[in-house]
Amino acid sequence: MVTGGYGVLGGSMADAMAEAGAKVAVLGRRSDEAGKKVEALKASGAEAMVLEANVLDVDGLRAARDRVVKAWGSVDILINAAGGNVPRSRTDTVPVFDVPVDAFDEVLALNLHGTINPSLVFGETMSRQKRGVIINISSMAAQRAMSGVPGYSIAKAGVDNFTRWMAMEMARKYGDGIRVNAIAPGFFITTQNRSVLVHPDGTPTPRAKAVLAQTPMGRFGNPGELNGAVQWLCSDAASFVTGTVIPVDGGFSIFSGI
Repeated sequence: MVTGGYGVLGGSMADAMAEAGAKVAVLGRRSDEAGKKVEALKASGAEAMVLEANVLDVDGLRAARDRVVKAWGSVDILINAAGGNVPRSRTDTVPVFDVPVDAFDEVLALNLHGTINPSLVFGETMSRQKRGVIINISSMAAQRAMSGVPGYSIAKAGVDNFTRWMAMEMARKYGDGIRVNAIAPGFFITTQNRSVLVHPDGTPTPRAKAVLAQTPMGRFGNPGELNGAVQWLCSDAASFVTGTVIPVDGGFSIFSGI
């Protein structure tokens, strides 16, 4: 199960799961985009299905879960890739005091509740199965103070804490067959952030230059570079790993800038 599985990063993870032999359900609000992704997965030989649901709608998530269980018998992996920033919650051009409260609420809901809700709905099925893997998507913004994105940063810090809490809860109450981890991507150019990082002529913006200066590898990541960590965390090779947040960031999180 990949929420937001038709986005740049989520879509790449869906491809990686299919390549590893998994049946892939792509869940999202935009059934047309999810449908295109599923058709591409099927064309590559994978078994896949579309699930139209909003990660903020618990009843819709339950209906999606029931459909998957009816079709495939179980839910073994959940990747919470839905999320992203909300442009009107940014503080690049306005004082933080002028950001509408509902903009903060929107970005918090999308990223934090958009992770918690699917984890609880699909995690309930995993608790009965006594097995399953949940992968959450954190961010460098959760670890370092980052200008312009206070709501997004707070939400992703909550994802980190929820990952640790859910890992503890599932292991202690439902057994060591259920693991919950997260990856923390560094900077990747996506549809949402392209205008923030790249000028129309393809040159980097001042913000992009600051990011690259802070990244020892000196470049942005490619979406496929997240997939090795995701596949490892989903596999038996990581059977004793839970509650972790794995940076995939080109060294951004460890560099002092000096």
